[in-house]
Amino acid sequence: MACMKLGSKSDVFYRDGQSWLCSSGLPSDIVIQVEDTSFHLHKFPLLSRSRALENLTRDSSPDENEGVDYKKCLLRLHDLPGGAKTFLLVAKFCYGVKIDLTAKNVARLRCAAEYLEMYEECGEGNLVKHSETFLNAVLENWIDTIKALETCEEVLPYAEELHIISRCIDSLATKACSDQPLFNSPVSGRNTGLSPERTLVWNGICTASKPQHVSEDWWYEDVSFLRLPLYKRLILAVGSRGMKPERIAGSLIFYAKNYLPQMGTQLNSQNGNGAGPQLNLSASSEADQRIVLEEIVELLPDQKGVIPTEMLLKLLRTSMILHASQSCRENLEKRIGAQLDQAVLVDLLIPNMDHSVETLYDNDCVQRILDHFMAVEKDVTDTPFNCLVDQEQFPGIPQSRNPLTMVANLVDSYLVEIASDVNLKLPKFQSLAAVLPTYSRRLDDGIYRAFDIYLKAHPWVTDSEREQLCRLMNCEKLSLNASTHAAQNERLPLRVIVQVLFFEQLRLRTSVSNWFFVSDNDSQNPTGNLALARYENAIQPAFGEKQIVHFDEMRERFFDLKKECLCMKQEIDKIMKTKGSWNSFLKLFGLKLKMKSCQPKAAKKKCNAEVVPPTSITPLLNGKQDEAANCELAH
Repeated sequence: MACMKLGSKSDVFYRDGQSWLCSSGLPSDIVIQVEDTSFHLHKFPLLSRSRALENLTRDSSPDENEGVDYKKCLLRLHDLPGGAKTFLLVAKFCYGVKIDLTAKNVARLRCAAEYLEMYEECGEGNLVKHSETFLNAVLENWIDTIKALETCEEVLPYAEELHIISRCIDSLATKACSDQPLFNSPVSGRNTGLSPERTLVWNGICTASKPQHVSEDWWYEDVSFLRLPLYKRLILAVGSRGMKPERIAGSLIFYAKNYLPQMGTQLNSQNGNGAGPQLNLSASSEADQRIVLEEIVELLPDQKGVIPTEMLLKLLRTSMILHASQSCRENLEKRIGAQLDQAVLVDLLIPNMDHSVETLYDNDCVQRILDHFMAVEKDVTDTPFNCLVDQEQFPGIPQSRNPLTMVANLVDSYLVEIASDVNLKLPKFQSLAAVLPTYSRRLDDGIYRAFDIYLKAHPWVTDSEREQLCRLMNCEKLSLNASTHAAQNERLPLRVIVQVLFFEQLRLRTSVSNWFFVSDNDSQNPTGNLALARYENAIQPAFGEKQIVHFDEMRERFFDLKKECLCMKQEIDKIMKTKGSWNSFLKLFGLKLKMKSCQPKAAKKKCNAEVVPPTSITPLLNGKQDEAANCELAH
């Protein structure tokens, strides 16, 4: 810490109770009362340095209450900046006693010198000049400026009138916005005993330390020691100088963690010898903490994403604990809603602080956050199709990373978490489930699970209410496991179970058709087996061990049918080469061909036939026989 030494005489002041006396040998002729302390001094050294004391002494009368020496002059300076401890330094300066100007007392001495009018006109090398010169030197150093700014709070509004506060803030803002190693100041003078030049001693030789690379948050801890009014002015100053919003937000979060116990562990910064300043948590009461929180929220940058959603949710939870203003909570809810896709479930589970509501979590708050999210999404996209990622245009972006899809998964997880709450009313649960549109979910397994848990925890829900709730679920978007569970779920309405069975049957028919399509093109398309293998690998994770065994049996049956179809094709080719007649082929398999009348010219090219298969052919092969016959008729 920088220091300037003034005076050359040894100390002649001593204390006697609430009074300070001078052991110069001469009786005191003036008494100056500052707060509860009396200074018994001499007129000449004081009046030769202070114009204000000279004017006060000229206008004052002897104090007859002083006893023997009734001619002693009494002056009361109760509004002196810095109080008794500052006036003691002023008195020592007037007597030429050695004093040290430091970053911790320069602001108080500068204000006291101005108050006492200790200008150069009263005497050369007066206190105003010395304190102003040293203050300019202090402003060149980061840590010294911090300490000087802290002491300005003791001499308000004098420091404001002398522009000491604004000069300190401008100096700090300039340094915080610039590259820290360029001005060669310590990153945190509270945890180090090095001089401003940060000299290092090696083998008895003092050398200047090399500039070290520091992160962008190097100034967070130092400015967190400032009280809220000065810290707020500093944040506004660095913002006006173009500092990145991310850095401003980081400093605000750091400050909030220090002064709000709900935000995290408070820092305990202390020098190794125990003599350094500690973190002064002025916001000890709930009212003070509420003021700090509301001011921090107002200072947060407006840009989206500069503050993690986790921290915003912590601020929101803290605002509920401290009963912050409604505007503060609405501000946080809008910020969270704008970037809700970055949230996780554990942060969204906000305990209910309203004792009049019996639910465990604050579902109304989550509802408002979701409404804000949908309002932002509505501004971004005009149609539902634009909400989803175009995989052809952006093949590298997975569908699951779409903000709307991510929020849908988050909401489904939240519904699952709150569904077991017996005090949760159906309208509120249904309202939360209906906030997001149906196209936001790739699968409805999550919302189905939430509905199932809710119906299990609320058996008194009527059939009509169950029907109304399940309308929010798309049975066609259930996975195989979810469809199997839903088909056997007695808590679901009958209509839903029928829909599940219908879509599962439709899905099965489509899958079987795809298998036969792959087999029919396998001989001509070498990638047929590869497609089948991909399909098999895609659906195997959805099956259990028993289902895998059944699938292997179906696969063997599939290849058997494939061999039979190839044999049939070979027989058809052989008959066509030898006899060249469809009648022989149809008689071989016991089929009847009914020819329909057609025009003479068209009869040579094409005819319509109705193939009636015998009952001995299995229904599974009917489609393949009809397909093969139609194919040969086309030829």
